[in-house]
Amino acid sequence: MILRGTITFLAIAVLFCVGSAAWAHTPLMLCMDNGDNSVTCQGGFSDGSSAAGVVMRIKSPDGRVLQEGRMDDSAEFTFMKPRGDFLVVFDAGPEHQLRVPGRQIGQ
Repeated sequence: MILRGTITFLAIAVLFCVGSAAWAHTPLMLCMDNGDNSVTCQGGFSDGSSAAGVVMRIKSPDGRVLQEGRMDDSAEFTFMKPRGDFLVVFDAGPEHQLRVPGRQIGQ
């Protein structure tokens, strides 16, 4: 899948840009609009670890949780786009969180 190749590329780029061992487990996530009112996000970690099971939350601008789930065995999470602004949160624990505003998700 194209997302998997992009995640791999991003992981390699992060490893080249960050020389510290402390950053060896950096979370990575890419979300794409599927064109059918749904979004698929794929995640992973810079050391090649899978993001399967990572908690995913879709939040409103005021912080309310609109949807919640987990990355599947392929480290993917698909959800229906809410109306209006939203935020996608990849939550693998403290210091392993990513936030992507819905307006930044493209096809």
